[in-house]
Amino acid sequence: MTLSFRRRCLLLLCLTAIQSGHAAVQTCMDKHQVVGVLRQMEKFLKGQEMRFTEGLRIMKSKLATLQNSVSKLPQADQSAAPTTCPSLEAPAHGTKFGSKYFVGHEVHFTCSQGYHLVGSATRVCRDNGTWTGISAICKDISECASDPCQNGGTCVEGVNQYKCTCPQSWSGSHCQHQTQTAPPEWSVMNDPAFSRRPRCAQVNRAQHCSCDAGFHMSGTSDNSICQDVNECEVYRLDQGGKLCVHECVNVPGSYHCSCPSGYKLLSDGRSCEDVDECLSQQHNCSRGTTCINTGGGFQCVSPECPRSHGNISYVRTSPFQCERNPCPMDSRSCHLAPKTVSFHYLSLPSNTKTPATLFRMATASAPGRTGPDSLRFGIVGGNSRGIFVMQRSDRQTGELILVQQLRGPQEISVDVDMSEYSDRTFQAKHVARVNVLVSPYNF
Repeated sequence: MTLSFRRRCLLLLCLTAIQSGHAAVQTCMDKHQVVGVLRQMEKFLKGQEMRFTEGLRIMKSKLATLQNSVSKLPQADQSAAPTTCPSLEAPAHGTKFGSKYFVGHEVHFTCSQGYHLVGSATRVCRDNGTWTGISAICKDISECASDPCQNGGTCVEGVNQYKCTCPQSWSGSHCQHQTQTAPPEWSVMNDPAFSRRPRCAQVNRAQHCSCDAGFHMSGTSDNSICQDVNECEVYRLDQGGKLCVHECVNVPGSYHCSCPSGYKLLSDGRSCEDVDECLSQQHNCSRGTTCINTGGGFQCVSPECPRSHGNISYVRTSPFQCERNPCPMDSRSCHLAPKTVSFHYLSLPSNTKTPATLFRMATASAPGRTGPDSLRFGIVGGNSRGIFVMQRSDRQTGELILVQQLRGPQEISVDVDMSEYSDRTFQAKHVARVNVLVSPYNF
């Protein structure tokens, strides 16, 4: 039950009058009416209290239900590391793009020129820690796989290229033009070991003959023979570049490269590399000598210190360095003589591109001692033909530079010196003898 606003105000006035004994109480409601109104207000307040309590109970119940629901949700483990897939390597003769191996990341693969991709070009890391697709490899593209040569021509593989060697009476880049010519220069005609019988078959009542790789058709249609293709001559006459760095050797149906003595053939089948006889202990240097590797060989050396004269004498302090003995205080010539003499051996290929820096010379001060404040560099012997120059590269370093190409085999010695000065006063001189060993080959 709800009291009107007017009755609530009248009730408050009457209660105030009764408490103060005021005469206005006569105009107010009687006692029974007041009691009745008070009971109504009590019931009203109790109803409001019950509704508030019930609302609070319902709110607490809903809050507990929400907390239970949240607690049942799967909780992410923040400390767990994200799933990754095994690392992938770039295929031989190929490139890999992508260095992340987390779930969802992609890795891509491509092949170098002359190779094609076999396998998956793109792989994705899955949730279970494995990659999609299959391993990628790069396979060599056979330039002759599409049979580009016509009319019995033979395809000759090169480095990322091919050539058609045509039978007699045919010419052109694909043997597409009929001609009447003499046997080509690159055909081996007079050696039975370089000839083969052709493979022939009847197709649509016509005979078709072909040769194995490395051979070309020769002769007439009734009496044909497969002659070897001299691949070494094909590429030499075409001026398209050498098949081999050193020497090309023709064999029936193919060719191979060879290297000179003292060199080994590399894995590419065409390049040569010097064999270090000193490192591999393939030398015969006696005790007291030192092995020096050269292009295609080695030398056994035992450099000697300068001969003694007057008050000047030297002692060997290492296999490649001599030091001057102490000088008398009054001997000016002794003080002007080189304080140290060192020996150096440099191996160069023939026709090295110039200018080329061969040797650097610098000074070093002992701990706690002040070094020279200026240096002077020069060539003091062995440069009669003007093959070398000596120049300063920075304040403390001089460089010996080759300015003329050298053709081997030959050996040239040049002496360079470095003079030290302090307060413009000469302090000491050091000499280095540089022995340049030029091989007969340019690799």
